[in-house]
Amino acid sequence: MANENFIIVDHINGYLMPNAPDIYVMKRSSPFFKVPEMSAGSRPTDGGNFLFTRAEMEDFIKREPLAERFIRKCISGKDFINNTPRYCLYLADCQPNELRKMPLVYERVKNVRELRLKSKSKQTQRDADKPMLFQRFVQSSANYIFIPQVSSERRKYIPMGFMPPEMVCLDPNLMIPNANLFHFGVLTSSVHMAWVRMVAGRLKSDYRYSATICYNPFPWPLFYTDEQQKRIEATAQAILDARANYPNATYADLYDEVSMPADLRKAHTENDREVMKAYRFREDIPELAMQIVLLNSYQTLHEEFDLEDDE
Repeated sequence: MANENFIIVDHINGYLMPNAPDIYVMKRSSPFFKVPEMSAGSRPTDGGNFLFTRAEMEDFIKREPLAERFIRKCISGKDFINNTPRYCLYLADCQPNELRKMPLVYERVKNVRELRLKSKSKQTQRDADKPMLFQRFVQSSANYIFIPQVSSERRKYIPMGFMPPEMVCLDPNLMIPNANLFHFGVLTSSVHMAWVRMVAGRLKSDYRYSATICYNPFPWPLFYTDEQQKRIEATAQAILDARANYPNATYADLYDEVSMPADLRKAHTENDREVMKAYRFREDIPELAMQIVLLNSYQTLHEEFDLEDDE
């Protein structure tokens, strides 16, 4: 009796793809293409002393009113997916005399200094000399695309979205400053998701997105027209518009395969169609075939740019 749980193939590559080329995607520190650079978010290294939930922030301001002007909104992957606001102390503009007038803030800064001094990392120990500051702070001057580092494999698309520059993106999540609708449309498409499913790391079974593997080596479309770019921008905007129809829904709600609204699904389907046209893919192309094309495109770019640089 035939076993329908397996198929016989001639070859399986390192990504467990049947009859696919033995091409391995290497980490890159920057994109192949002229697209905005992706960076990790800000790293507090604070032991939680700089961060608050909404309730914690409101209670803290009641007890320490002078701290209110040093509070900023911030966001992690879980905050983004579940639409739960987070807040942080941002003390870069706080003068020493102001800090000493806020005993509750002073205590938290003192805790940060002590925590960093106890670290095994020499750099973190050195950063104990500036305990009022995040260990790394990344500020965008314009709206940026936020991408959660970890996202459920059950979702057809990784939820991502535009954030205002004043929203602090928290490490290890990722941000693309100065990205536009075209970049958003390609990244939230089935083409990019085919690439992510192939190359991304995993946390248990969930996608673990990274700049060096998922974004920088990604082969963007080469031969699209200005008209195709405009259509992708339009379908990307339609995705954002469809999301806006559900202000009380979280991304966990919107991108669940059962509860995903019909208009959002339609907007994504139309965006997929336009992005596939930019790649010159047939609309009915299987994901495996798409991945093989992307791997071969990557290999061409790798040989043209990376191997030349090594010579």
